[in-house]
Amino acid sequence: MDLSPVELSLETSVVATAVVAVGGTLAAGWRIRRRGVALELLDGVFLLPLVLPPTVVGFLLLLVLGRTSPLGNLLYELGARLVFSWPATVIAASVTTFPLMYMTSRAALEQVEGPLMEAARTLGASEGRIFREILLPLAWPGLAAGMVLTFARALGDFGATLILAGDIPGRTQTLPLAIFFAVESGDTAEAVRWSLVTVGISLVALGALNLWTRHRKGLAMRVVQQD
Repeated sequence: MDLSPVELSLETSVVATAVVAVGGTLAAGWRIRRRGVALELLDGVFLLPLVLPPTVVGFLLLLVLGRTSPLGNLLYELGARLVFSWPATVIAASVTTFPLMYMTSRAALEQVEGPLMEAARTLGASEGRIFREILLPLAWPGLAAGMVLTFARALGDFGATLILAGDIPGRTQTLPLAIFFAVESGDTAEAVRWSLVTVGISLVALGALNLWTRHRKGLAMRVVQQD
């Protein structure tokens, strides 16, 4: 049995989650300290992949990164052929999952933004130090939850991946693509197998998050009882 769809999906989801976790958290941390109408429009750009159909997202990425575009042609001349390659699966998954991580990170950071931050600023701490040493540690549970949800969402991306990366067995065929084309070819048994694998991986990720959350709550309760 060819397990390449599982391997490709896991690799894509892990890398995309790492990229989006860093980008989404930094964008959220930058955004919560600023106000303005222009920034509200920027929020719309950040959240746009969440409301657009994945096929539209994939098509727009293809227009930007394809060889006919200035950027795509430049990358092609430099030897970076992203379209219909494994990096394209990471790009597609990263773009489609970015809004989820951004919203989760912003909500988590805004919950801890308050008097403690103002006290640190009054004492002369830089914004970078406040972000690293206060905001991130306090908001970490929310950020971790966002990373797990991002991973699960990246695991199931279909439309954007299909258009930007294509369905190349062993190179870009992730689990959702393998399921789709198994159904198209009438191989219901294979589609069921891949579907169960996808559900299993997602349940393991969500279960790990729940166990970790309960563990943290248990530690917090013990600390309170000791005090």
